[in-house]
Amino acid sequence: MAHSLSAKKRVRQNAKANTVNRARKSQMKTEIKKFEDALKSGDVDAAKAQFRTTAIKIDKIAATSTMHKGTAARKKSRLSRRLNAMIAKKS
Repeated sequence: MAHSLSAKKRVRQNAKANTVNRARKSQMKTEIKKFEDALKSGDVDAAKAQFRTTAIKIDKIAATSTMHKGTAARKKSRLSRRLNAMIAKKS
């Protein structure tokens, strides 16, 4: 247990940041699941639209300290590869 005032404050700050980061990651995972559902449906236009919203959400999360920019880029790259594969398969 923290004894000094600064250590107690740091515990409070960490708890708050943990809550915020967990909520942001949950939002990102929800967007990714929506994108995967759009891919499974086979509708290219819906998948493209959902990819845009997912990429925006990932970028916003990466702009904070919740996620590293490289991690965000990797996630977006993998999602775009799946979208491009679906588009190539359709045409």
